Amino acid sequence: MPAKSPTGAFARAQALGEAALRTALLDIAAGLLAAEGPAALSMRRVAAAADCSTTVLYRHFGAKDGITRELYLEGFARLRRRLDAVPRGDDPAEHLAALGRAYRANALEEPNFYGVMHGEGVPGFVPDDECRTAAAASLDVLREAARACVEAGVLRADADVDEVTDTLWAAAHGVISLERGGHFPGALGEQRFRTLTRAAVGAFLP
Repeated sequence: MPAKSPTGAFARAQALGEAALRTALLDIAAGLLAAEGPAALSMRRVAAAADCSTTVLYRHFGAKDGITRELYLEGFARLRRRLDAVPRGDDPAEHLAALGRAYRANALEEPNFYGVMHGEGVPGFVPDDECRTAAAASLDVLREAARACVEAGVLRADADVDEVTDTLWAAAHGVISLERGGHFPGALGEQRFRTLTRAAVGAFLP
């Protein structure tokens, strides 16, 4: 008699291995957080939504605070993969612009993680040093692109690469937050993003 196919998100992910199971659990937790708020991140609530025991969650995340921490790390890991996948090409200015577009796309396509990544999702959660290091590392490719623009003369020779990176990040986050809040509906969000990030880059032009 053929084996019965696994049903349910937990069972399907479990069949694919521990990494897939962890990702599935985090996706479920992030969805609950977005739909119901921080109170939904209890072990019992997440386990019920995943159709698994709380023991599974304790094994992967330790406790409720562990889930929040892993959501933070997973969000920045996904961002890093998205930015690292942007083709570099021969034009450093276009690469920098493409990274900005990829950052916005990731924020809009991963809304359930974005709030945790930027301190809006779970009140009281304070990222530890490891979390902050991971967050900074996710922008390494942006920092490298800024350096390439300085070396190519696209940006001022005396421009501080970290300042360029932080300024672009802050500008992008600000306009994306307003877009996510419904203030820039439809195509207006993309237009405002383009205008603000260009203005941020303008501060470092020769």
